[in-house]
Amino acid sequence: MITGERSCPRPPIGSNLYLIEPNGMGTSGYGPDMVTEQSEAAVEDGREEAGKARDRAAVSLAFVSGATDATGLLALGGTFTSVMTGNLVLFGSGLAQGEPDIWAHAAYAIAAFVVGAAIGTRVAGTSVSTDPVWPAAVNRALLVEFVVFAIYAAFYWGSGNHPEGTLMAVLLALNAFALGMQSSAIQRYGVSGLSTTYMTGTLTTLVIRLASGKPLRDVAHSGTLLISLVVGAAAAAASLRWAAGLVPALQLIGVALALGLGAWSNRRHGQAPR
Repeated sequence: MITGERSCPRPPIGSNLYLIEPNGMGTSGYGPDMVTEQSEAAVEDGREEAGKARDRAAVSLAFVSGATDATGLLALGGTFTSVMTGNLVLFGSGLAQGEPDIWAHAAYAIAAFVVGAAIGTRVAGTSVSTDPVWPAAVNRALLVEFVVFAIYAAFYWGSGNHPEGTLMAVLLALNAFALGMQSSAIQRYGVSGLSTTYMTGTLTTLVIRLASGKPLRDVAHSGTLLISLVVGAAAAAASLRWAAGLVPALQLIGVALALGLGAWSNRRHGQAPR
């Protein structure tokens, strides 16, 4: 042993630490450049996995939108809960024809959606360039949406699955509020054109890309969102016909799945950068 020098213990096996030898290589045989490349690869893998989780959550939430809109149309006064273009038309035509049931329900849904979108923006925040793939604030907004759906479900089931009068209007407003929250939360992802409620834009984007000669794989996610919306609407309509009590469960499960994906993404990949 050479006097005057201190021995430096080597890191344990499996440690991420390494020692730099005179030749510039670590004791593990990997130089700093190689370690940097591995770190960059790990970040890229995390970004890709978080992006996949986000896309799956969007599909689940599109299903919720379809189920919720079908419920509003078929069981809560003939009004949409996320299609505000349709509700504005119903409001105008209802006023012109002197149909208070039509324009009043449309007004309730529009007002609730606007309030939900505003509160959703405050909860989820707005997208910035430094955001990760899955901002943690999105989970907070989705959790609020889940709680609102749970309150709606309790009153819906309490009415014997057939709400009427004032209760119907309140449940319609709760559903529209929830989808307003969802609309704002999705915008925090910062993905251009991504929506789970405004699907006319998704359909337009899909058609434009196909007409421009883009391959099917470039529009696969848009197509999946549209299919999920239709499946959600069909599932809710079928439930209303044969098992009305299942409708709120469909909505709760869809939001819960998105929340689960968000929790998994944040736990596994942290705040993976875009």
